[in-house]
Amino acid sequence: MTGGPVRVLVADDKENMRKLLAKILADGYAVEEAEDGARALSLVATRAYDVVVTDIRMPGADGFELLGAVKARAPDTEVVMMTGYATIPDAVRAMRMGAFDYLEKPFDPDAALAVVARAAEQKRIADAARRDGDGAGEPSSFHNLVGRSARMRAVYGLLDKAAGLDITVLLLGETGTGKELAARAIHYHSARRERRFVPVNCGALPADLVESELFGHARGAFTGAAAAKAGLFEEAQGGSLFLDEVGELPLPAQVKLNRALQEREIRRVGDTQPLKVDVRVIAATHRDLREEVRAGRFREDLFYRLHVFPVTLPPLRERAEDVPLLAQHFLAKHARALRRELAGGFEPEALRRLAGYPWPGNVRELENAVERAVAVSSGDRVRVADLPAEVAGAAPAGPEPADLAKLPYKEAVAEARDRTSREYLVALLAEFGGNVTRAAERAGMERESLHRLLRRYGLRSDDFK
Repeated sequence: MTGGPVRVLVADDKENMRKLLAKILADGYAVEEAEDGARALSLVATRAYDVVVTDIRMPGADGFELLGAVKARAPDTEVVMMTGYATIPDAVRAMRMGAFDYLEKPFDPDAALAVVARAAEQKRIADAARRDGDGAGEPSSFHNLVGRSARMRAVYGLLDKAAGLDITVLLLGETGTGKELAARAIHYHSARRERRFVPVNCGALPADLVESELFGHARGAFTGAAAAKAGLFEEAQGGSLFLDEVGELPLPAQVKLNRALQEREIRRVGDTQPLKVDVRVIAATHRDLREEVRAGRFREDLFYRLHVFPVTLPPLRERAEDVPLLAQHFLAKHARALRRELAGGFEPEALRRLAGYPWPGNVRELENAVERAVAVSSGDRVRVADLPAEVAGAAPAGPEPADLAKLPYKEAVAEARDRTSREYLVALLAEFGGNVTRAAERAGMERESLHRLLRRYGLRSDDFK
């Protein structure tokens, strides 16, 4: 949003609602309309908007799917959800997923105008920060993934390449590292972005229904199959199918998945006729699939069929410099969702404890901790007492001695020095609220020298303000 009218997309299957919002926003806003979710997905895939206002319940694709598409494609675009009284819990859930705010129908025109104006201003601030930030030229996010460490910038590069290649992608990493966010980023940055992104947790599918869920079934295929049913492959036709925890699939389903990938066709359970499918598969797992193959729990042929373009999402403990940025991101997100005013952000010691905790549950655990802190805080900032007990008691942790002993002496010393330097800089910036001039005075160095150090360790002073 660098000038000109604010671009707003209004998505609702009721024409009178679209026309009402277009009238409310007639002055100073360039409004486009989408009559259903499918049309809205197509528009956000090909055009840039400052604000999207969407109903939660729509044919073609619901508001949650549209929210996911917007945030994966253009994270700074703000989304306002419209909801009836009965679906307010859904609207709150959407805010936790990244929506800016919600409007309860029927709404006052002035209230609607005010919400869209606040969302547009938030977008303007985000645009300005990206242009003028200390980390110019170094991305702090890729779609809805957040982090500017060297490890994450390398991941962003791989995801960007994967998006441009219509091939199978395998996302690897511990639970909570953001594999589904990465999958959505690939889809919504690819040529398939105008079609559906269909996620499925393979570990949550009942063993006796896995094949029916994935490939569909014919009428009478088994007891209770009173009608034919399309599977998830057919739902994702032309788009992307995300197979989360693919390592949990039973062996018979692995056989059929391998054939689907090889032949680009499926066969419904109980049917004799194959169906051609045009689907890009993105798979993910926290397991070591090579070890699963050796143990006989995963088919070797399927492993190599999936292992075309592997991308590993690093655990949070290996990119600790991203913790302050992530923590501030989650604080802003959940403060809006819970209607809390926390202008003071984190007190310095709270931020230091967050940076010192090893986060075995990765980014998901960090987000849960920040959401809890926002909920229980009583002042205008998050204090140490607001953090979960295990985080509040954290101190900066170094590598285990046994791990250090596996390194050459020079590498071990360099790793310890880097870790200590990063922890010192985090504590220093937290102490002075991101004021680089005062931090440099305390450190006994020139301001520009401190800036160079911050860039080296992927830290940005604005994240501590």
